[in-house]
Amino acid sequence: MYLFENPVLQRELLVNLRTRRAFLLLAVYQVLLAAVVLLAWPTDERLDLTVSPPSAKKLVNLFFLGQYVIASLMAPSFAAGTITGEKERRTFEMLLASPLRPAAIVIGKMVASLTHLGMLILASLPIIVLCLPLGGVSVYEVLAAYLGLIVSVILFGAIGVFCSSYFSRTSSSLVVSYLIILPMVMGSVMTWRALEGDGELRLKVALLIVPAFFLSAVILMCAAAAGRMLYPPDMGSEGKEVVDLEREAEQAVGLVIQPDQFPDRLFAPPKKKELMLDGTNPVYDKELHSEIFSQGTLMLRLVIQISMLLAIPLMGVFLFWQIERCAWFSVYVIVFNMLVGPVFLAGSMTSERERQTLDLLLTTTLTPWQILWGKFVVGFRISAVLTGFLLWPLLLGTALNSSFWTNWIAVILFFAVVVMVCLVNATVAQACSLFARKTSIALMSTYVILLLLYVVPPSIVSLMQILNFQPDSIAIGQWFGFSSPFSALFAIPLDQNLSRSADEALANPGNLQIVVGYFVFSLFLVSGCVAAMVLRLKARRGLSE
Repeated sequence: MYLFENPVLQRELLVNLRTRRAFLLLAVYQVLLAAVVLLAWPTDERLDLTVSPPSAKKLVNLFFLGQYVIASLMAPSFAAGTITGEKERRTFEMLLASPLRPAAIVIGKMVASLTHLGMLILASLPIIVLCLPLGGVSVYEVLAAYLGLIVSVILFGAIGVFCSSYFSRTSSSLVVSYLIILPMVMGSVMTWRALEGDGELRLKVALLIVPAFFLSAVILMCAAAAGRMLYPPDMGSEGKEVVDLEREAEQAVGLVIQPDQFPDRLFAPPKKKELMLDGTNPVYDKELHSEIFSQGTLMLRLVIQISMLLAIPLMGVFLFWQIERCAWFSVYVIVFNMLVGPVFLAGSMTSERERQTLDLLLTTTLTPWQILWGKFVVGFRISAVLTGFLLWPLLLGTALNSSFWTNWIAVILFFAVVVMVCLVNATVAQACSLFARKTSIALMSTYVILLLLYVVPPSIVSLMQILNFQPDSIAIGQWFGFSSPFSALFAIPLDQNLSRSADEALANPGNLQIVVGYFVFSLFLVSGCVAAMVLRLKARRGLSE
């Protein structure tokens, strides 16, 4: 009933593994890993296999760390919609009424969601086997690394299923899962790199400590998700969970959102007590009071608490201790907005399509521009305020640390880059929502586009530096970072007060051309997305009429 005769598992496997997307993803994953190995392969005409060349060890570490980061990004996308998908398809009540035990449902959902990802990981074994003859790593370290990778993926999947049982929307479950997994991935990568010089200790940690703790956490989270399904919350019409905001605030542990007080009223509107005023955009009013907060404030409370919990130690490290790496705090703020910002706009238009109300909305007297900006302002307002909470530590740290007083232009540019990121992320998310059919597809499309724009250019430059490319080639690769805010942050020039020495400041003067290029590219991207959305709505209105 739990594995071999589990109808939930059988049905999910048939649906997930027979799609074209499954085969395409497997092919792309293999091609990317093979490309990394090919680029990092030693270029020496003759290799002495009796010794372990440093390039071989660097290649294996790069292979495993890259695969670990990719798996951590993919696992929540497979698992975070396991239970919320049933709620969105309005089949959750029927699933609860079936004779299946809650534990069998949870195990079936989690195993089915992670089977495809497990296939991707196992399919990479032949590629890493090619690197073993080069030396630098033993077969036991490879097996230990794969064991740690598989256990970590199981843990990330359990986190996704656990969050999916507490939310009614896949987007909310996905963003909370990413926020929980993000510090775990950072800690794991730093621990792996710290133990690089002691292979025996790293082997013991990967074989004994990591599986014990991770599997214990998996069991506890699966039990909690099964208990949530055994005693489900009150259900209203169409199987939707009944949420009372006042009762939720009374039962909340930790942060409580109070819309009538500052700063909560910046993103959480107070309870509506009067009719809508004349001239008010009805789309804006509806989105602000009904759409965003109709499912409760649990996701917002968790986002604020987790983000601030991570921001406080990062502020101490990057703004007071290792101030030469101050740009990394802005990187954290940007990553936070990349994960959270699209959630509030990726479903702005797809929700209308899913409720089959888009044609009715287009037949009103509202212009396409009014519809777009009404939905955009609400989502951008919430994401910008949540991101602004993390900018206060940046403002406080730069104001209290005298080393930043002579770098006030750089500090202003840090803030400007974050603001531009908020605008770009929100615009891309709304554009994907307009051109996609489902909210989950729009959200994942947004994440893919942002990763291609933000992460790929600096990753290519870092890979070229690790593989010891020629300086001219690296300089050419850096110019392609005009689409990435990360490249723009590290291109902002700083004086010797924020450097370890004056020589380092002269060696890394920054590159304002990349910073200016990022702002120009971002403005063109926003303008192009807005024009495409307006034309799309006008064309759709013409068809509906």
